[in-house]
Amino acid sequence: MAREAGFLLGQHRAGLIEKAGEGVGVVIGSILGLLAFVLAFNLSIATTLHSERRLASLEEANAIGTSWLQARAIDSPQAAAIARILEDYTAERIVFVHADRNSPVIAESVARTAAMQTEIWGHVTALVRDAPGPVATSLMNAVNHTFDMTTAMRFCMAYAMPSQLIWLLLALSSIGMGVLGYQFGLTGRHHRVLSLLASLLWTAVVGKSFDIGLPRPGSFRTDTYASDWTIARFGDIPVPGADQGAGRR
Repeated sequence: MAREAGFLLGQHRAGLIEKAGEGVGVVIGSILGLLAFVLAFNLSIATTLHSERRLASLEEANAIGTSWLQARAIDSPQAAAIARILEDYTAERIVFVHADRNSPVIAESVARTAAMQTEIWGHVTALVRDAPGPVATSLMNAVNHTFDMTTAMRFCMAYAMPSQLIWLLLALSSIGMGVLGYQFGLTGRHHRVLSLLASLLWTAVVGKSFDIGLPRPGSFRTDTYASDWTIARFGDIPVPGADQGAGRR
């Protein structure tokens, strides 16, 4: 529509500007160059956000795995309870990431995550009070880091591209197609097939830039491979010394 409007205006102005066509071409080229710059800027922000979400997912999974391993290494009921809750905690984090935008599952998952954090920290507190020492302190720090990474992941999943940039790109896209049609109108040639092809390609690129920038809907979803691998690691850990002692008895 913007292209056709520009074409009609260009046809109307064709007889008035005559030799000023070269100057118009420079202005139109500048506008299209600015449009390309804004698109590149939006793509840069969108890909950065997507990369940050993937990195946050990896760091959270690693933090959970570290806490679980440290909890399993401590022979106490509190540590065993922490390891057990962390297994459910990991599964809950996957539910949070996979939830759709504006779904009630997000708030429910956040509430369950907070409840499990409170329960885990209660066991950590009991362990530190009953057996204070470097081992308990190390586990406390690992659990605290896990909670920090969960907050970081929640922030990454909540933050999307600024709406001002999206509207700016859409406005400049309409203006760009309009001035392109205006230039065609000055020459009196439609170039409909090429214009349609350019419009389709531009729409695809702009649409994908928005898709990458959004944390939940679309085809560029945040993966949970690291969390899945962490869950796959959960299980019984053989302790050679303990097994030998059990055999001697």
